[in-house]
Amino acid sequence: MKVLITGAAGFIGSHLSEKLVEMGHNVIGIDNFDSYYSPELKRLNAKEITSKGVQIFEADLVTDDLSKIVEDVEFIYHLAAQPGISTTIPYEKYVRNNLNATYYLLEAVKSLSNLKCFVNIATSSIYGKFAYDSEESAPKPTSYYGVTKLAAEQLVLAYHREKGLPSCSLRIFSVLGPRERPEKLYTKLIRSILIDEDFPLFEDSLNHSRSYTAITDIINGFLLVFEHPEKAIGEIFNIGSDKEISTKDGIAIVEKIMDKKAIFDIKPKRPGDQLHTRANINKAKCILSYKPRTSLEEVLQTQVKWYKEKIFSQGLHKLTP
Repeated sequence: MKVLITGAAGFIGSHLSEKLVEMGHNVIGIDNFDSYYSPELKRLNAKEITSKGVQIFEADLVTDDLSKIVEDVEFIYHLAAQPGISTTIPYEKYVRNNLNATYYLLEAVKSLSNLKCFVNIATSSIYGKFAYDSEESAPKPTSYYGVTKLAAEQLVLAYHREKGLPSCSLRIFSVLGPRERPEKLYTKLIRSILIDEDFPLFEDSLNHSRSYTAITDIINGFLLVFEHPEKAIGEIFNIGSDKEISTKDGIAIVEKIMDKKAIFDIKPKRPGDQLHTRANINKAKCILSYKPRTSLEEVLQTQVKWYKEKIFSQGLHKLTP
């Protein structure tokens, strides 16, 4: 099958691309190598997956002609986005890279005759400060990121409702593992401990809690939709761990693995941040037979090992996030 993955050089996109090509599928990716974090890290991911047979096109969903790239595509995973909750990224950039980019991609693929499913990748930030709810609950986003990802999700589903585009949306929860972005909690924590640098921690965030989910469990959820798109079309699913752990306890696990304590540099609270998340995956369990299996300690073991071998040993930890 010919599969298109946007954001293919990113953390999640690279893992998904790698898995699908290993399964024997023809995988093409789009990535604009945005400078939100060091493009060199994304190019490292791209090098790894292209060596395994993934073809990556360097293109921008908003400004570039996508017609030739999407030709004959049968399945789409749309991961490209302006990620994260930041006080420095303007609202306009979230709108451009989340909502507008999704619109132009939809326009480029809406007439594909053999398209089996357009899978939009959304986020738990759609729920707001407390992400415990089912997919039927009213969204309450508190950040530009959450608001624009909700809008993009609804745009995709509108194309399903009005134009018959086979599509669905997966709301993912706090993904971690090898290749995690450098500004995310655990990658930044591992780096800080290795170089004896103070770890920046937002005020009160030790008491926040998350459904930290291993990248392998996220990819397995994506593949359940790939294997049975007829079960997913027109639907929204939460994909993540239904186990909740505090930031304090998560940091303690990394300190135990590395046998070294972190030194904190407390920063002011971050506006729009989520306080508590726990994925309500009853629907995904019932319809898709989804079941996360990897413990937080297991995935953090692999992430520490990856960071030491692939990033720290090659001096890539010196790149600015």
